[in-house]
Amino acid sequence: MKPGGSKYLVTSVVVALALVAALAMYHRYVTRPWTRDAQVRANVVGVACRVGGPIIQIPVKDNQQVKKGDLLFEIDPATYIADVNSLTGKLQQAEAKAVQSKQELDRQTQLYETKVTDIRDLQNAQDSYIGAQADVAAAQADLDYAKLNLTYTKILAPVDGYLTNVNTSPGEYVTAGQQILALVDSNSFWVAAYFKETQLRHVVEGGKAAVRLMGHESQPFEGVVESVAWGIFVPDGSTVQLLPDVNQTIDWVRLPNRFPVRVQVSGKPPFPLRIGQTASVSLSGM
Repeated sequence: MKPGGSKYLVTSVVVALALVAALAMYHRYVTRPWTRDAQVRANVVGVACRVGGPIIQIPVKDNQQVKKGDLLFEIDPATYIADVNSLTGKLQQAEAKAVQSKQELDRQTQLYETKVTDIRDLQNAQDSYIGAQADVAAAQADLDYAKLNLTYTKILAPVDGYLTNVNTSPGEYVTAGQQILALVDSNSFWVAAYFKETQLRHVVEGGKAAVRLMGHESQPFEGVVESVAWGIFVPDGSTVQLLPDVNQTIDWVRLPNRFPVRVQVSGKPPFPLRIGQTASVSLSGM
């Protein structure tokens, strides 16, 4: 071997190994895509009241964990209790009138059968009894509705989760449909991972994923690819003042778009998840 030939040989071997390693890394990157552009997401339930009135108690605090069925806050039930009592009396009146109508119908039936009265009196008694029964049904429906509204004065947690945005106090008057609290559903956490369009053909629904959160890199947890978004907002071509707005592009520089991939968390993560946490996601196929 010529002097210095060993140096060229070593250099060639190192370059070859580097190329092989680069190709292997590229193949892994393409066939087993990963991204650092990901965030933790979850469903947020806006807790609203179904009846109006002043709040008399809020036995919870901001950022508290609650279970489904826990009392979140209560609206003053006095007005709704009064409605129930009033409609209970009206129902009793309607029932008493129905009893009287039934008695009159029985009497007119006997008189008609003995030829004492004509058919008109019997028909009038029948109509009165049918109307009285309808009044009883209407009064019962009104009472049931009032009782239902009374139950709505206690607002319960619809799901297990974590409260946020608890910024109200007893005494505040709320109206029906007004959202008072936000509840993060603790059973709905997932990760939105944004992959380049050049990687999507290697993203398989049902494929396994490894998720690492910023600040918890040493505690990865598993996930499953649930779905891939079918579209993203495209600014080019959108209409502005009746004309298409098309941005200028450089033909030789084409950056791939990123599409959100929904990764469902498998099992229980080693630490609590929070909406908006930054994550990295790597996929490993089926």
